[in-house]
Amino acid sequence: MKNKTLDNHRLNDKSVYIRQSILEAIYHSGKGHIGGAFSCTDILVSLYYGGILKYDSKNPKWNQRDRFILSKGHAAIALYAILADTGYYSSSELRLFNSGGLLGEHPDTNIPGIEINSGSLGHGLGVGAGMALAAKLDKKDYITYVLLGDGECYEGSIWEAAMFASHHNLDNLITIIDRNGLCIHGLTEEIIALDPLEKKFEAFGFSVTIINGHNFDEILSTLSSNKSKKPKLIIADTIKGKGVSFMENNASWHHGEISDKVYKQAKKELTKIRYH
Repeated sequence: MKNKTLDNHRLNDKSVYIRQSILEAIYHSGKGHIGGAFSCTDILVSLYYGGILKYDSKNPKWNQRDRFILSKGHAAIALYAILADTGYYSSSELRLFNSGGLLGEHPDTNIPGIEINSGSLGHGLGVGAGMALAAKLDKKDYITYVLLGDGECYEGSIWEAAMFASHHNLDNLITIIDRNGLCIHGLTEEIIALDPLEKKFEAFGFSVTIINGHNFDEILSTLSSNKSKKPKLIIADTIKGKGVSFMENNASWHHGEISDKVYKQAKKELTKIRYH
C-alpha cells in the first residue's frame, strides 16, 4: 500500500522529530552511532513519509511491499525511530535500545520492518541485487532500495554486486550512497579517495545522479524518476551529524558517548534546525 505523503514543511518537522528520537535513544543507551544516523535521516524520512516506499506496518511481510535495505547498519537507530513512528512496534522500544529490548546496535530480521541482518559492511548491495533479480524472475513489480555509506564503498563486494546488477539490467534496483565524506578514521578522500565516485559507477553500468541529501525536493524528485533502463545510483551529499553544530562534519561523532551536557546542548539545537 502507498502510505500518506507529507508535504515538504511536514517532512522538515518529521526529520526534526526523528533526530530528536535518535538523540533520546542513544542518550538513554549511553552511546551510539549518532553522526551517520543524523546524516541519513532526511533520506529515510523521504522514503517512508514522502510517498516513495510501498509498505504496510501492520503486515511487515506483505508480498507486494518495496524492499528497503539499510546496508550501513551502524545507523540503524535512524531506521528504528522511523519504524516505531510508522507503527511497526511500540515507540517504548527506543528507550530499550542496546539495553536488552528488541533493538540492538545493528539491524536483524527479528525486528519488524527489517529485511536483512546488516552492519558488516559491503553486503547490502549484493543482497539487494538478488532481491531485484528475484522480482524480475517472479514478474513482481516491487522496487528494491539499498542505502550504503560512502566508506562502505571501500568494500570489494560492492563492486562485484555493481557488476552483477548491471549485467542483469536491474532497473528495479535503486541504490543511495550517504556521501557525508567521513568514516570512523576521518575523511574518505584522505584515507583512500573514492572520487570520481560518479564516473566509477557509470563505468559499472549505473545511471547516476548527484543530489543534496538534505533537500527534500531533490531527494523526492530523483527517487520518483525511474525512466532509466539501468540500475540507478543516487549519490546524496550529506553532512555527518546534521542538525547539531558540534557534531557536524566531525569524524569523532561517528560513534560517541552522549553525556548529560552533550544531550542538553544537542536537544536545544535540534529544536531550532531549519532546512531552507
